[in-house]
This record gives sequence, structure tokens and C-alpha cells, in this order.
Amino acid sequence: MPRKSTKKGKYKLKTHKATAKRFRMTGSGKLVRTKGSKSHLRRRKSKRVKAQLATMIPVKGAGIRKRVKRLAPYLSKYKSNPNARTGQS
Repeated sequence: MPRKSTKKGKYKLKTHKATAKRFRMTGSGKLVRTKGSKSHLRRRKSKRVKAQLATMIPVKGAGIRKRVKRLAPYLSKYKSNPNARTGQS
């Protein structure tokens, strides 16, 4: 007797991990990104510049937003810190 298929007919979409690490979705649905040049050669940068590198910037281009949506389709579903709103540790 042949084994019954467990597939429902839909395929799973794989998340592009590099995209998921670089971008984040806010609670209001905005796509934000981090800034570059934070890894090394920071001694010669001023404190003000280093503080500005820590902030997240909203993504403005519609083409970039569309590409990120395609590469990381579940980015808006799962927040980067899911325990923040429930108060669990």
C-alpha cells in the first residue's frame, strides 16, 4: 500500500539570513536598517559619529523594500525581540 503524502501542496519559503540580520520591521510596519562601518577603525571617529552609527534608519526606496520583502518574507511576522512585550525573560 503506498504511503500517504503529507504535503499540502504549498512550498516553504526560505529566509535569506543575511537580509534578516541587516533589516528589521518596526511595530508600525516600517522597514529599518543599520548603518555600516561599525566593525573596525572606530578609534579615529568622534563620539558623535559613533553615536549616530548606533541608530536605525528607515528604508526609503520602494525597490529596496520590495527586494527585502522577497528575500525575508517572514520578517514582519517575527519580531527581533519577542519577549519584550510579554515581559518574560
